[in-house]
Amino acid sequence: MQTERKSQNTARRFSLCLIALALLSACTVRVPEGVETVQDFELERYLGTWYEIGRLDHRFERGLSRVTANYALNDDGTVRVTNRGYRDADGEWEEAEGRAKFVGARDVGELKVSFFGPFYGSYNIMHLDRGVENYRVSLVAGPNKGNLWLLARTPVLDQASKDELVAMARAAGFPVEELIWVPQDS
Repeated sequence: MQTERKSQNTARRFSLCLIALALLSACTVRVPEGVETVQDFELERYLGTWYEIGRLDHRFERGLSRVTANYALNDDGTVRVTNRGYRDADGEWEEAEGRAKFVGARDVGELKVSFFGPFYGSYNIMHLDRGVENYRVSLVAGPNKGNLWLLARTPVLDQASKDELVAMARAAGFPVEELIWVPQDS
């Protein structure tokens, strides 16, 4: 009986280790190969609300429409991240709050974001429109080529801007044919 319990405990510990390794590998902070992040980044111009125009599918946002992200400066210099989306199937809003920190220099568009305590994921800003007071368009990658977001300050983005962002993502090796165009209408 005691040998059976030891065997069960060992199996549980092994399972927990596998789960922990899977979580850690899913929450990796890195820039994907072939992706360059923006330089001369100004956080103040990035703060505020962004609308998700398009994304590659992933389980955290599956089934959500009207997705927005709001970025606000915390007193400690980190960024409060509030993601919000509407789950059409349930007729309910979902919201997640986290925080972001710079990975290195504050003028480089490489941040890490956490919604789950000590686990961080990559937030790599690949493109921003320059020459405007506040950035209006952003192309963001996660830690690999399976995570990509096209963001804008308005719920609708003109086709020329979409095409430009898609071309940049394609050139960096993202599977742009799999992009989901996020409905923003009510």
